[in-house]
Amino acid sequence: MPAVIRKTLLHVETTHIEGGRAAPLPLTLIGAAAVVRNPWAGRGFVENLKPEIHDIAPDLGALLTRMVLDAAGGGDKVEAYGKAAIVGLDGEVEHASALIHTLRFGNQYRMAVGAKTYLAFTNIRGGANAPILIPLMDKNDEGRRSHYLTVHFAIPDAPAADEIVVALGASIGGRPHHRIGDRYQDLKDLGHDPKNPAAL
Repeated sequence: MPAVIRKTLLHVETTHIEGGRAAPLPLTLIGAAAVVRNPWAGRGFVENLKPEIHDIAPDLGALLTRMVLDAAGGGDKVEAYGKAAIVGLDGEVEHASALIHTLRFGNQYRMAVGAKTYLAFTNIRGGANAPILIPLMDKNDEGRRSHYLTVHFAIPDAPAADEIVVALGASIGGRPHHRIGDRYQDLKDLGHDPKNPAAL
């Protein structure tokens, strides 16, 4: 059964001034969301979620990836990325997780932007107008703190109780006036090897 999509939403915000100072490069945050019917709502406890994951997640991944890339002007422009899902009150958090925590969803975005890191994420249960918070990190360097960002918006009428909001986020640029350093300097200061992935 393909995704039943009630609506999509594209959120774009650009910050020109931060902390009272003009940004050397404006920061653009992008959020692309789809409001879909929850295929498991009203069916009681469903043990095997895979059939619906396989039917729905690939199309959602392709749709939302296209929306982000169109807004950004191409995958090469995306510097940080993430994903999120909110399931309505008749669903389980597992239903939200099911649609975004599958390679059939995330790999389309990852490959389109040429990323090396994993997609940061949130998955929660909530009602209509619940805040959609998409955590971002650098697509190639998980220790680059300038790109620890959050895309934040809401859809006034979603998710309904039997819906799931699925979203992808992106940034063009990092936080203006970034000045807290990266994780690697902290590791050095603490006497750890910054090249040791286990230390991160």
